[in-house]
Amino acid sequence: MAVPACDGAAPFFAARTEVPWELFDAFLYQLDQKAGASTPESDAVTRPTKPYVSVDRGYGHQGWPAISMSSKGAVQFCEWLSKKTGRTYRLPTVAEWQCMAKQTPVSVESITERAWTAADAKNASHKIGSKKLDALGLADLWGNAAEWCVAADGTFCILGGSFKDKKIDPAAMKPIPETEDWNESDPQFPKSVWWLVDGPYIGMRVVTNDANTNLKPAPGGAATAATEKKQ
Repeated sequence: MAVPACDGAAPFFAARTEVPWELFDAFLYQLDQKAGASTPESDAVTRPTKPYVSVDRGYGHQGWPAISMSSKGAVQFCEWLSKKTGRTYRLPTVAEWQCMAKQTPVSVESITERAWTAADAKNASHKIGSKKLDALGLADLWGNAAEWCVAADGTFCILGGSFKDKKIDPAAMKPIPETEDWNESDPQFPKSVWWLVDGPYIGMRVVTNDANTNLKPAPGGAATAATEKKQ
């Protein structure tokens, strides 16, 4: 989806939804290799170790947001996806995520229409896109899974809140810096660099600056990716 420039952030494109499990599984379990659809470049990308616990926590899988991956896992997924598609995909910067948020627009009064929070999520993530899309045509920017972002200093943080939050106030949303607490109870030694035992509410959304997409206005003023340019 097209995200117009705002507050110094250049225009870019954002995935309509958070990354779903079926896409992350292809990366994690090398399903592209097994299907004979990989390339030497994509095969060379370091992939996460197989999780020893059910990282979807039983919330749901096909069509649900991928969760529990570390910032390292999120970055490697972006690299793999870039090699697979020929576009450069990455995590949004904090400025870009805030740019999306300002153009949604969603308020504390309307949050439950657009976001899964503790108010109705029953302590679990939900199928992506099962709440109303926002004005940009994005799903689940707020709530459901919190989303990995990159701060100005290159460190990682999350934004958007999640299904565990009792209250999400878009006007007061601030990035939460990455912390070792999100993997504190991992019994492995050393602790996994790929999976967050205490972060089952953290997911990701990808963005790109590669504008090889024809865009048409969507109902309500949102922009939607309609057709791919043929190379």
